[in-house]
Amino acid sequence: MARKQTIRDTDYLVISTRVKSLETRLLTEERLEQILEAKTGEEAAKLLQEWGYPQLDAARPETMDAALAAVREDTMADLAEGMPDKRYLELFKIKYDYHNVKALLKAEVMGVPADHMLMDMGRVPAADLAEAVRERELEKLPEPLAAAVAEARQVLETTRDPQLSDIVLDRAAYRDMADLADATGSAFLRGYVAVQIDAVNLRTAVRTLRMGKGTDFLLGVLLEGGEISPDAVLKAASGGGTGLRDLYGATRFRTAAEAGADALSGGPLTEFEKRCDDALGDYLAGARYVPFGEAPLVGYLAARETEYTNLRIVLMGRMAGIDPAVIRTRLRASYL
Repeated sequence: MARKQTIRDTDYLVISTRVKSLETRLLTEERLEQILEAKTGEEAAKLLQEWGYPQLDAARPETMDAALAAVREDTMADLAEGMPDKRYLELFKIKYDYHNVKALLKAEVMGVPADHMLMDMGRVPAADLAEAVRERELEKLPEPLAAAVAEARQVLETTRDPQLSDIVLDRAAYRDMADLADATGSAFLRGYVAVQIDAVNLRTAVRTLRMGKGTDFLLGVLLEGGEISPDAVLKAASGGGTGLRDLYGATRFRTAAEAGADALSGGPLTEFEKRCDDALGDYLAGARYVPFGEAPLVGYLAARETEYTNLRIVLMGRMAGIDPAVIRTRLRASYL
């Protein structure tokens, strides 16, 4: 088990000051609006360059994603220099390891290359992870990841059902994140993981019901570790999901559950997905009012993740000629 570390707010005085400075460069709602309303792509690109971004070409999504990944790595490298505990950065990389494993295992079964599906933003370099999975040299990987690869591969080889192997990997990813958060001793980080798990479970419940699958399937995919137990979600989802609104009514997911109820009645999923992300942002917003400590650092890192999502939505939406009013409805709530 990972060593627990006692958190002292004063350990984060220097990095908290750095974070407060970096926050001034975040893309606020006003800045996103300027990009959205820019008359030309060149004008939008110039604005982004003023705010520290490289050239981003939405006409070439893979190139744009690679540029955003490079910005992300530069940000993490910048913060790592003054960070007392590097595990805060590690938590934001875990999901990419498991994403890459999903891609590698599916490609393996199909007999096709996985290179174009890999994202080199995890704890393990994508090339090293690909070699370890391909050569079955899992001892080179972090233990939780290695165990998840072995289990997911066995499930996939036995059932030929990629959805079942993905369930194994999703469960392992959030358990990995929760264990790491526990090991840091940070209540704020642990809360961040728990809210993510609550969001995943609500999304899973709504999607499962929309697909017409029963609670037996739902029982096998809900995750442990959130503030709301899987049993409570399962009970609320029975009877067509009418209880989800009541279950989440007193939580930060109230509006998300209401949007989920609309989605279950035939409405679109886009608003529901946005509200789930906004609930997570609501939790993180509390970090803005903490003068120093690990919370501002976690909040800033998460804010940058949201920023990349919003930036991609705006640029891809502009490229596709989508009405700005429609694009606005898809944007996640800004940290500032």
